[in-house]
Amino acid sequence: MLDDVRERLKELRIEAEVTGRPKHLWSIYEKMVLRGQGFEEIFDLVGIRVLVDSVDCYAALGSIHATWKPVQGRFKDYVAQPKFNLYQSLHTTVVGPQGKPLEVQIRTREMHQRAELGVAAHWSYKDRDGAGAAGGSGDDMVWLNRIIDWQSEISDPEQFYDLLKVDLEQDEVYVFTPQGAGDHPGPGATPIDFAYAIHTEVGHACVGAKVNGRLVSLDHHLDSGDTCGSSPPGPRVGPKRDWLKIVGTPRAANKIRQWFSRERREDARENGRDELVKAMRREGLPVQKLPPKLLDEVATSLNYVDLDALHTAIGEHHVSSESVAAKVARLLRSGDPDQEEQLPTTARSPRRTHTTRPSAGVHVEGLDDVMVRLSRCCTPVPGDEIMGFVTRGRGVSVHRADCANAVSLSGVQGDRLIEVEWDEQRSGVFVASVEVKALDRPRLLGDVSSAMADHHVNILACESRSGADRVTKMRFDVELGDPSHLGAVVRSIKAIDSVYDAYRVVPGKGG
Repeated sequence: MLDDVRERLKELRIEAEVTGRPKHLWSIYEKMVLRGQGFEEIFDLVGIRVLVDSVDCYAALGSIHATWKPVQGRFKDYVAQPKFNLYQSLHTTVVGPQGKPLEVQIRTREMHQRAELGVAAHWSYKDRDGAGAAGGSGDDMVWLNRIIDWQSEISDPEQFYDLLKVDLEQDEVYVFTPQGAGDHPGPGATPIDFAYAIHTEVGHACVGAKVNGRLVSLDHHLDSGDTCGSSPPGPRVGPKRDWLKIVGTPRAANKIRQWFSRERREDARENGRDELVKAMRREGLPVQKLPPKLLDEVATSLNYVDLDALHTAIGEHHVSSESVAAKVARLLRSGDPDQEEQLPTTARSPRRTHTTRPSAGVHVEGLDDVMVRLSRCCTPVPGDEIMGFVTRGRGVSVHRADCANAVSLSGVQGDRLIEVEWDEQRSGVFVASVEVKALDRPRLLGDVSSAMADHHVNILACESRSGADRVTKMRFDVELGDPSHLGAVVRSIKAIDSVYDAYRVVPGKGG
């Protein structure tokens, strides 16, 4: 039988390597037990494999069909339409000698190497310029490129796993464009999914679809072999939120969500930029003459990556434009002659006579070079009424005026008290304690932490307790670049589901 095939191919001048192979016992068991097939229903107990050059696959197929009668419905063309794992081969079953079914596999040597050794052994990794057996090396790596695209587009590992699992478990759906190009949009795909499979911008611009030359709705389900084209884009370009209920593939849904997320960020950035300009004008600042790097310094000091991130935070009400404008004014009045010239005379405030500013943002009356630290027992922040206490070897300790420790110290060692006040030109970060009370539920701590993270607040310490009455008390020590942000942070926490109280911890309250 093998000699007959070799002779037939030699007559047609087809260089080929013909080998035989019996079906493995495990494969027979799998088909009979797992797939429920009878022994007589297995047609590939004996098979031959024909390895030819890249242009001779279909010629070899024709010669074999001319020699033996093919079995109807048993021909599969994985060369034109490869499997999801890039497997390519022509499969056919013919009625061989003695009337027994014979399976024939026809493939090129390159396809055989990939089938036997795996896609990672494919020569396309080393030689990108060579021509593949079915359309070139670019087509050979479609599957791997798709996996890489998913990995770069989806940050959530669980969502990436779900997408990969669905595509591996389901059957292939192969759809063509009117120009003849094919793609795998995925099982349950609609014209919207197919548009996003071709290109993200094609998906964004989709307004209508034609399937096999007939106009269809966007929720039409595509079948393998369909030809799908989109209508010319109208005046509106961009997806609709309703599409999330229509699309059948996670990739298309992820692209739509990304589009709306980007649109919201851009709107918030524009609104934040306008709000900041208005706030700076109310402060009497020359908006057009501000030093170029000044706003970047302000954004960095507030723990934002860049100025665009600060504008976005203002637009999303994570930080107030008034506090940012006030910080810009303080920097302009900090004593730099080049920056100070930019301010109008009416907006200029008197400067202190001292030249060295303590790092804690507190001015000690009569002393400019003394070490100052904020006490941890009451964690004062700018705006609080404060008092100073001269310690032994640790400089001046600053307490809130109503701190219990400060009151006791003033009664016992009143001679060590010293007058202090907040420096208007303060910089740096401040620590405050926030207590949250809520009805206990899953994900409560995560929601509160996320609310603080959205305001770019650094959590230094956290303590959480839940009693028998299912009431949870949480205490956070947080670090703030601007104490005026604390009110916005507390309001954001109070808006969380099941939270019924949130406040800054001060002496005599909470803790």
